[in-house]
Amino acid sequence: MRKIIEKVAPLYYGQLLNGMALFNKPKAAEKAFDIFCTIRKGRVKPEQADFLDAAKHTVEEIGEQHIQTYKWTGGKETVLLLHGWESNTYRWRNLIKMLQEKDFTILAFDAPAHGYSTGEMLHVPLYAESLRHILNKFTPDYVVAHSMGGMTILFDHYLHPDAPVQKIVTVGSPCDFESFMHHYQKILKFNATVWEAMDERLKSVFGFHMHEFKSSLFAKNNKVPGLLFHDKEDKQVLYTESVKVHESWKSSRLVLTEGLGHSMHQVHVNEEIIEFLESK
Repeated sequence: MRKIIEKVAPLYYGQLLNGMALFNKPKAAEKAFDIFCTIRKGRVKPEQADFLDAAKHTVEEIGEQHIQTYKWTGGKETVLLLHGWESNTYRWRNLIKMLQEKDFTILAFDAPAHGYSTGEMLHVPLYAESLRHILNKFTPDYVVAHSMGGMTILFDHYLHPDAPVQKIVTVGSPCDFESFMHHYQKILKFNATVWEAMDERLKSVFGFHMHEFKSSLFAKNNKVPGLLFHDKEDKQVLYTESVKVHESWKSSRLVLTEGLGHSMHQVHVNEEIIEFLESK
């Protein structure tokens, strides 16, 4: 029964949006974007609580959200960690342990609607609003970001090119927002009228058409040294997304792996991240 519901629900929403667009295209566009941005996973699980509770730092009021931060104090530079979609800070547990062994100070936060932070929805500009607050207040030296977090730091640096971040690492991160929206349209089967209305709303609210919101554009003039990891068998974000970003980001290095998947928690990946952070 659950599988039937999961299969039918997207089609219901798609037909709802198609019908709504006949009478009120802006409302259909708003509803479609809200459905896309609604978070269904990523809250703290019981087995994650002890690890995160021990490192709770501050709760930041950012816009309408209360954002939970975490800190592990060391004697060296500060590394800020950004998790991806429907995840939370716990996903960095392996890298955090290795960074602690190297005496780095580690900072992290749960994105809106994730972990212990409040909210129900997330999109890159909203994530970037929280990120900008954290960067301004805590001034970390380096940023390591997974998946959506990678697009977020590149978007933020595009908006604030003089920000003092010294190095950026992305892991399994997307490039083209439009490709995700095409996948979303395929699942819900909403029509071109809804698509066009969404595109116009995004331009009005965020200043970008869907085809313009891409990490390769954000990284084009980025002079910060970057390291991009992506696995060729990543089923959630195609590795060619990082290839496109690397081709645009002249001061970046791309590492392609095989058989590691999307999360990339492996020791040798973390070792290479730390080696990059420690390099002069």
